[in-house]
Amino acid sequence: MSKIKTSFFCQNCGTSYSKWQGQCYTCKEWNTIAEEIIQKEEKVAWKNSEKETSKAAKPLRIKEIDSSQEIRLNTTDNELNRVLGGGLVPGSLTLLGGEPGIGKSTLLLQISLKLPYKTLYVSGEESMKQIKMRAERIIPNSENCYILTETKTQNIFRQISEMQPEIVIIDSIQTLHTDYIESSAGSISQIRECTAELIKFAKETNTPVILIGHITKDGTIAGPKILEHMVDTVLQFEGDRNHVYRILRSLKNRFGSTAELGIYEMLGNGLREVENPSEILISHKEEELSGTAIACTLEGMRPLMIEIQALVSSAVYGTPQRSTTGYNAKRLNMILAVLEKRAGFRLGTKDVFLNVTGGISVDDTAIDLAVVAAILSSNEDIAIEEGFCFAGEVGLSGEIRPVNRIDQRIQEAEKLGFTTILVSKHNKISLKNTKIKVVLVSKIEDVVSELFG
Repeated sequence: MSKIKTSFFCQNCGTSYSKWQGQCYTCKEWNTIAEEIIQKEEKVAWKNSEKETSKAAKPLRIKEIDSSQEIRLNTTDNELNRVLGGGLVPGSLTLLGGEPGIGKSTLLLQISLKLPYKTLYVSGEESMKQIKMRAERIIPNSENCYILTETKTQNIFRQISEMQPEIVIIDSIQTLHTDYIESSAGSISQIRECTAELIKFAKETNTPVILIGHITKDGTIAGPKILEHMVDTVLQFEGDRNHVYRILRSLKNRFGSTAELGIYEMLGNGLREVENPSEILISHKEEELSGTAIACTLEGMRPLMIEIQALVSSAVYGTPQRSTTGYNAKRLNMILAVLEKRAGFRLGTKDVFLNVTGGISVDDTAIDLAVVAAILSSNEDIAIEEGFCFAGEVGLSGEIRPVNRIDQRIQEAEKLGFTTILVSKHNKISLKNTKIKVVLVSKIEDVVSELFG
């Protein structure tokens, strides 16, 4: 046994120090440095005797490296496949984070029950009976899913070597601990060492591993920042627990794009994939109301039709209120200034409330035109005709600027039954023989005359 060594780690960023101090020099946080005992044995945690080799890796010319496409494992979940870039890559490590109770465990248990591969679901937070009760609500019987309740990595690897699973799911990395580090589970040292052992196992056996990670009150993955650097893919599962819809985003992906988005609906029997997100983002109303406009936005490669709601009313108090939900408040102030300066609308003494329905946040500037239309509709108290939608960015001089991938946006609007779409006249549209009417506008005045003229 090696000599016991102690070190001091920042619980916020993971930086190590030789002695205690009040402030971390790296992240500038106070009172986050704690002492941890480090006691490592000479032996390794994961040892695969069948595949272990004494040969060291040799350098190859770049033209000699095999560049054939890696075969991916289908997760049977189209939304997860899209976010991952086509499926699970053998030997990859994926980290899934999210708020408590958002549905991380439900999502991975549901996938493990459907997978056609032998899957080991390791839980350090729930008993087998609890997992069985949840599994019966989703899929009563599964031949390929094995449940293990264990927190010590040595015991987990012993079971793995016996059953040889094709996919391993860990719920969660903060509950694991190894005998080679003398500190409590969830500490910086334990998270780093357990993750390193799982990476070694994944790379040597070519087995994909999925980890569930806790998050802090700030919304970041709990533990050292190096955890996100060590894994191949970082996924974020987000949404409001009071709403039934969940969004899966990719924050880091070594095997695909980070611009993709997956949407789920939480039901009593698990999570349902939402193949047409526009169905949940557009409200169904029997009568036309002022202050609503439909925008065509993009999330990654996916076009979405979202509803923008605006309410403009006389300010009751001295200072007018500007309130937004799901939209940048500073950008709303900029658009209101453009409407007053360039188009002559007196909105400086009025309250303006803006809402993106569905509980999502949108950063796409292409919804500016729909925001303008909704504000003007509410201000004039004139409803926008049914079947109209918008895709355009508003500049500071009041011009309507072109947006990217306009053909895709027009096709999505046509597919969902819209009859007219307003876009910038500077957009280069290559579509022909479309049923939807494309109206080209260059200034806000053109939009006003088209909608209310």
